[in-house]
Amino acid sequence: MYKSKKFKIRDSDDIINDIKSVSELNKDIKKVFLADGNALVLKTESLIKILSTLKSYFPKLSRVSAYASSADIENKSIEELKLLKENGLDLLYVGIESGNNQVLEMISKREDYNLHKSGLKKAKNAGIKLSVMIINGLGGKTHSEKHATDSAKLINDIQPEFLSTLVLSFPNGEDYFKNKLKEEFHPLNQFELIQELEIFISKTELNQTVFRSDHASNYLVLRGNLGRDKELLLTKMRKVLNSKDCNQLRDEWMRGL
Repeated sequence: MYKSKKFKIRDSDDIINDIKSVSELNKDIKKVFLADGNALVLKTESLIKILSTLKSYFPKLSRVSAYASSADIENKSIEELKLLKENGLDLLYVGIESGNNQVLEMISKREDYNLHKSGLKKAKNAGIKLSVMIINGLGGKTHSEKHATDSAKLINDIQPEFLSTLVLSFPNGEDYFKNKLKEEFHPLNQFELIQELEIFISKTELNQTVFRSDHASNYLVLRGNLGRDKELLLTKMRKVLNSKDCNQLRDEWMRGL
């Protein structure tokens, strides 16, 4: 996603000037997302300064959210995370990708199962809500079942407020993706992706997690609360798997990828 961009930390004063400029146009903003790739690489003092400025200039502000990695959350102390929460950081979006260490190593992800678990539980203990993402199909045919079961185990350990799944896509071409991996990769077809998702959902044991599988990449649109709607979602997936009816799935052109 960010391959064409060079990472650079902006000066806090520049960000604050942006906030002031936007407030002159609209002081009624209620939700703010701290862009771009991972706001938590900033020093806690800088983040608090930005959060305080947002609170001052947008009196109706009800939520501030940001992308984060488990590693950067783990690098913050629990006291720092609590300070961020107290100053208005409500929600973190985290791309877990997988709970299986072989899959994470295959894609050169810097986090493993334990780091995801410790970082994300630390954020929750600080009172920050979590929206996490798993990539359906990321393990290919070789690791599909382990990817599904280990991802479910990790999600069970974390109990995030929000969970979503995206289907593995190849914006730069399938060969480009395969050449980046440390082993041979065989992608899943439509029904294999749904089978993997069915295994993943069946293994979850969640209380109040809101689930969304409605991104453009998903062939089968699913929405629900996994503490309440798990069996309904499984029934929908099993119906598609038993019928092998492509008419129940999104056409490729509708996925816009």
